[in-house]
Amino acid sequence: MSQYSKWFHPYKYDAKYKKKVAYFSMEFAIDQALKIYSGGLGFLAGSHMRSAYELKQNLVGVGILWQYGYYDQTRNMDQSLGAVWTEKNYSFLEDTGIIVDVPIFDNGSVKAKAYALKADTFGSAPIYLLSTDIPENDYLSRTITHRLYEDNELTRVAQSMVLGVGGYKVIEALGGADIYHLNEGHGLPAFTHMYAQAADKKKLKSKCVFTTHTPEKAGNEEHSLELLNKIGFFPTGWKQEEVDWITDKSGKVSYTVAALRLAKKANAVSKIHAKVSKEMWGTFKDTCEIIPITNSQNVSYWADKELNVALEKNNDKALMARKKEMKSELFKIVADQSGKLFDPEVLTIVWARRFAAYKRPDLLLKDFDRFRKLVTNTKRPVQIIWAGKPYPKDYGAIDIFNHLVRVSKEFANCTVLTGYELALSRSLKNGSDIWLNTPRKPREASGTSGMTASMNGSVNLSIQDGWIPEFGKHGVNSYLIPDGTDFNDHPKLDQEDFEGMYKILEKEILPTYYDKPEKWLEVMKNSMRDVVPYFSSHRMADEYYEKLYS
Repeated sequence: MSQYSKWFHPYKYDAKYKKKVAYFSMEFAIDQALKIYSGGLGFLAGSHMRSAYELKQNLVGVGILWQYGYYDQTRNMDQSLGAVWTEKNYSFLEDTGIIVDVPIFDNGSVKAKAYALKADTFGSAPIYLLSTDIPENDYLSRTITHRLYEDNELTRVAQSMVLGVGGYKVIEALGGADIYHLNEGHGLPAFTHMYAQAADKKKLKSKCVFTTHTPEKAGNEEHSLELLNKIGFFPTGWKQEEVDWITDKSGKVSYTVAALRLAKKANAVSKIHAKVSKEMWGTFKDTCEIIPITNSQNVSYWADKELNVALEKNNDKALMARKKEMKSELFKIVADQSGKLFDPEVLTIVWARRFAAYKRPDLLLKDFDRFRKLVTNTKRPVQIIWAGKPYPKDYGAIDIFNHLVRVSKEFANCTVLTGYELALSRSLKNGSDIWLNTPRKPREASGTSGMTASMNGSVNLSIQDGWIPEFGKHGVNSYLIPDGTDFNDHPKLDQEDFEGMYKILEKEILPTYYDKPEKWLEVMKNSMRDVVPYFSSHRMADEYYEKLYS
């Protein structure tokens, strides 16, 4: 029998982290080899699991083994975005022998098998990944865990049932937990299932906590009560008045509002996001307290060791030599994908993260004449790289991606890379000089890509949203685009942010990089020093135990 068929860690947990915590997340970005993530939520969960392992916390992850992953980002014949789904198989996962029943629609016993990602495989807390793609199920049931973020509404809800109800039953089979933590609302059925079973519902609430990650509607799922009743979202044990309480008699269920009502405490993922979240959800009665615990990333996974040793020794020559090597390594990927040869001596700007319209990947192009002037300047040249995955049915974001592909064909120093996963993300952060972040404020809850860029000597040029106001010091460790005058007037805001961005690029960044290299080096070093330890996921994982699980 597998050691992982019971609650197990290959280490003796630290006494300060003795509470047994089950952490439910739809995605985990643990290693390039395990493709069960799409973007920022997974990157965050992956760093959390790595720090839980390194801090010896008594915590396990609960997720889904996506048979076809998110999607493999490819190119069509004209280099525009392509998306393919390829079956994934992982020999390093361990069959725990645990199979649980999840009632979905009229099928009272959809089988979900739990596989364990053992702690020592990649250096993470143990993670239990559920799959319905097993011989015991009919074909339709097997497809539930095929694709992450399936666009079919019925499948999406069924996936939540597998994560929530199936995950809860797996944890019970392991021996149960003291705390059940939902990383976003996808696993809400864990709470509704536990609530239906609880004899003492107030006592149950003390075991439930919740992290809200985004003010974006897509990140705050909502479905009709009629559909959820049919699928078994509110099992026997829920009274009608309790369902009315959860739904405000609206006929709809907001995963976020329901989680905030069933949890003892919740957290937002930055100080600004906590304020925004309280404004968004504070008008709903009976919701729990929302505190800020700012997202962070795992230093030992993300930070280049050689670069950081040079920083610690204050060896500027070694630091710059290593940074140049890292740029050259990235540029091999650029050459392979685009046939363009980039120069490691040239200031390199990278915009890379999940592709979404509100993140404004094309803000640099708002005035195309000015953009052309920037990228054809031979005195102070630049190189620009875009990368990121749009949701495969987000046609607005895909149009932006393809527009950037077309524009890049015109310039030898601009390119769009595909395959934005952990490995490429690391290369881009290692090889960039400027990490460009341009979301419409206040729609970025946290953002974490700039943290890991800073760990690797890439300086943030950013809108002052999410984590940035807790870190940024303009001209000292980063460059901060001034706030717009009206966040609700998008055309005006876009113009103001565009002007602010270009003014900093033209008047501060380019002159500093090319004419004052000592000053540039100082900004780069300050960025690396200031991002750690506060934006290390060790601090975050510790705060979860101290502030959320206590």
